[in-house]
Amino acid sequence: MAITIYDIIQGAVLSEKAQQLNAKLQQLVLNVHAKANKPLVKEALEKLFNVKVKQVRISIRKGKRRLVKKHEVFGKDQKRAIVTLAEGYSLNMLGQSEVGGQPQTAAKV
Repeated sequence: MAITIYDIIQGAVLSEKAQQLNAKLQQLVLNVHAKANKPLVKEALEKLFNVKVKQVRISIRKGKRRLVKKHEVFGKDQKRAIVTLAEGYSLNMLGQSEVGGQPQTAAKV
């Protein structure tokens, strides 16, 4: 079964570092499907959110190893994409446009 553009992006990463990247460098940190690659992530973002993507970097975070009773258990692996948007484009998936301060109010249209 092939993955669609709706399956690729699983959600934004909610961390302080991700918020700083979004506010300062216009970068998004996203959890993506395990079988997604750079061109698929770029295509999905451009089609779903009407933005231009400049660069996509992908990292795989291995699940943590822990002991449960006498058995070794591994956590789930996560694939993350750090997406840099082109000049003039912004996408605020976290709902905040400032780091550490009050969120800016949206302009009324």
